[in-house]
Amino acid sequence: MSVPSTTRPALKSFWHDLPRDGKLLISTVVFQSIGTGLVLPFMVVYLNEVRGIALETVGLLLALQAGVGIAIVTPVGALIDRVGPRKVYASSLVSLVIADVLLANATTTSQAALALGFLGYGFGVVWPASNALIGNLIPSGLRQRYFGVNFTLLNLGIGIGGIIGGRFVDVDRPGTFVAIYLLDALSYLPGLFILLGPLRHARDRVEQPVDASTTTVSYRVLLRDPHLRALLALVAVAALVSYPQLNAGLPAYARAEGQISTEGLGYAFAANTLVIVLLQLFVLQRIEGKRRTRVAVVMAGTWAVAWALLGATSLVPGTVVATVLLAASAGIFGLGETMLQPTSAAMINDLAPDHLRGRYNALSSLMFSIAFVVGPVVASFLIGRDLAGGYIAFLLGGSALLAVMALVVERRLPPHVNGVRPPVAEPAPSGAPISG
Repeated sequence: MSVPSTTRPALKSFWHDLPRDGKLLISTVVFQSIGTGLVLPFMVVYLNEVRGIALETVGLLLALQAGVGIAIVTPVGALIDRVGPRKVYASSLVSLVIADVLLANATTTSQAALALGFLGYGFGVVWPASNALIGNLIPSGLRQRYFGVNFTLLNLGIGIGGIIGGRFVDVDRPGTFVAIYLLDALSYLPGLFILLGPLRHARDRVEQPVDASTTTVSYRVLLRDPHLRALLALVAVAALVSYPQLNAGLPAYARAEGQISTEGLGYAFAANTLVIVLLQLFVLQRIEGKRRTRVAVVMAGTWAVAWALLGATSLVPGTVVATVLLAASAGIFGLGETMLQPTSAAMINDLAPDHLRGRYNALSSLMFSIAFVVGPVVASFLIGRDLAGGYIAFLLGGSALLAVMALVVERRLPPHVNGVRPPVAEPAPSGAPISG
């Protein structure tokens, strides 16, 4: 899996090696994600139990948010390449601030719909824009570690926020929900200040190289690249059997088949976060210099174990053992997450030409956005129709397919994209045009 000449830089050198702009960018992650953690578990509870919106309507509102994200992600990718990711990233944070303020004061379905429209734009844009900015600011040799450390800090903040939010909010006191949404809005302001202030002169927009084709670059043209098609297919399968199932399928199966309490669900998600926070840096050290596709094979095997443990909860429903199995499932899934986040984003950004980074990241984000629509539908259909065994088979089959696809994709990716050797040239620090 590794190349003999490849060394593993010590993680303690990460901060020292990180450019000033990268240090500024990562410095607000924990604060911002604490705000996210405050509200993330409580959207449905807030809209349904506090604001009195019917549960079926809440589902449609959440679908609206996802639909907005899917609709705008590809146009935003082109916009990122045209004006630079920093400005687009800043616009997403502004949209998220507006969404939180509107949600804090939403008392009707139409007001909630408007807020979720802004939320859809914000979350639909924030990942491709932030990843493209990271790709522009962070040298290729540091990207995998950067994405991994960023993911650790993100989960640490969400975990802290979730604990605080869970102890603070009360459905009998609507003001507590208003408070957490306003606090979430405030959490985006430091990042917005960094983008509009200290990073305003950072390497951002990259002009098309003079030796590049003058033909307008469309997504259709990009998708002619077999390397990109192969990588997107891998991302799509990974997306389908990962986060949508953790967020929607796992709780639904645990409640319907494992008869696990809501408290038990809380323990499971706490285990997931704890594993990520404790093991991400260790995993980063272990996968440095490894073929990223082989890491994906290990990740797929890890997820297969996690989903098998989820299926085992139905064998001992309503017991402490079922709760322990669920926590183990979520924790082992978290171990797989520590492999996904550093490698997938790094592969996309190492494959992308500098001047097309926005479009490449938009396509990757689109795979996840579609999975967040399709995944819960598959889970709810199978579990809701008493086909729980079929659901576990779907997850295990998807994990096996992911492992096979990773080995197939391995033969089609350039070596530096697969993490086995550094690229020929690092991005120039001055922001001069470079071909990818």
